[in-house]
Amino acid sequence: MIIPDCNDQVQARLVKLEKFTEMSVDPYPHYFNRTHDSERLKKEKDKLLSSGEKVSFAGRVVRYNRKGKMCFMHLKDRFGKLQVVCVANILEDNYEIVKMIDLGDWVGVSGSMMETQSGEYSVKADSVVMLSKTVRPLPVPKEKIDDAGNKTVFHEFKDVDTRYRQRYVDMALNDEVKEVFLKRSKIMQAIREYLIGKGFIEVETPTLQPIYGGANARPFTTHHNAADMTLFLRVAPELYLKRCIVGGMEKVFEFSSNFRNEGMDRTHSPEFTGLEFYEAYADYNDMMVHFENIYEQACIAANGTTKVNFQGTEIDFKTPWPRLSLYEALEKYAGFKVESMTDDEIKTVLEQKNEKMDGAWSRGRAILKLFEIFVEDKLVQPVIIKDMPKESTPLCKVHRVNPDLIEQFEPYANGWELGNAYTELNDPLRQRELLEEQVSRGRGGEGETHPMDESFLHAIESGLPPTGGVGFGIDRMVMLLTNQPTIRDVQLFPLMKPE
Repeated sequence: MIIPDCNDQVQARLVKLEKFTEMSVDPYPHYFNRTHDSERLKKEKDKLLSSGEKVSFAGRVVRYNRKGKMCFMHLKDRFGKLQVVCVANILEDNYEIVKMIDLGDWVGVSGSMMETQSGEYSVKADSVVMLSKTVRPLPVPKEKIDDAGNKTVFHEFKDVDTRYRQRYVDMALNDEVKEVFLKRSKIMQAIREYLIGKGFIEVETPTLQPIYGGANARPFTTHHNAADMTLFLRVAPELYLKRCIVGGMEKVFEFSSNFRNEGMDRTHSPEFTGLEFYEAYADYNDMMVHFENIYEQACIAANGTTKVNFQGTEIDFKTPWPRLSLYEALEKYAGFKVESMTDDEIKTVLEQKNEKMDGAWSRGRAILKLFEIFVEDKLVQPVIIKDMPKESTPLCKVHRVNPDLIEQFEPYANGWELGNAYTELNDPLRQRELLEEQVSRGRGGEGETHPMDESFLHAIESGLPPTGGVGFGIDRMVMLLTNQPTIRDVQLFPLMKPE
């Protein structure tokens, strides 16, 4: 077998594989009966030491020190690492397997628990099984301790690009990386428990869609050969979830992989995980409460507190969050009283910032641009920005007091938009009118507009009750709650350009 990049270490391990064959030992067995993980072994320490009960433990070899007829090694599983003591006269012929172990191998051991002379709690092995012989060695971290006792870990596996491409190695070497993804799981579980506890039903909607919609975004396009039709990868599940409300499900949510054919930066990825939920007989005020409660509970699930330190800034997600209208935020943080500003005054401010708007002039879109430029980065502590210009989206109901606004809110923290929510538009005639306007605006040169979706309109014409809805990105949430600077740090296998 020829392996690319076969160096001396790889060749040495291939030789050991040949020796296993000569010994009639399978280095890749089908099964191992593990009775205890490291967490349980440590929890039951006193009982296991006194009883001498036989245990079976397994993990990856992260330390290996063999001298003659005795070997000390550490096996690491998902909960931590534990020492294993191997003695030749106890293992007898089985000790030949111990002699062929390398760092990175997966090994299973059976035996009883003991404490070494130095007091380290260990498995005293009476059986050792090779579970997976690694052919390619993992980089070996090296520790250096200075005179003050400070420890620094050095290893060759530090290139960020390589870490993302080889996340399996990244997690194997760096416990803090694996911890991020364990916290991500806790965050999603906390969200799911909250929504189910409030009576929501989890559903699944199509990823391949004949018409994309639910967000201002450019889609990925593909072709279905058998049906000979163009399809789009989902940019958002919104329009399908609203169909569920039309069908009488009343409260629905979905974790979905969404795809947007746009740029990549530290907070944006072409593929990302979103959460959307919709509730009949509710409005955007109800959604504000749900949103802040979800963030608070997710933060506690990940960190045990409502506070996080994100890149040196403490952020507290304790509810309730302040609420500001978009106009109030512009006046508070930028000094603009936009209601009394003329179109020309707004244009002048944008021109001074070298900002140009695609398509025809729109006062509402220009006000949104002012907010993005002058306010967003000042919203560090959690806050809900509500009551947007009507040009913001065609899927939201008009404001009950000001017809120039819609009942939309966007929560912010760390200067980031965390989500988007509406009192959903359920007037089918107005919905058709607004989608037709979006098509017209797209023809007029706007880069991101909603397409016409007759199937969705048919559903709304069948009757959508008053509804509140929320959508937000899970990846950005995990970034904030785990103190990770880029979205790729919270995606197990982020999209990478070819090497």
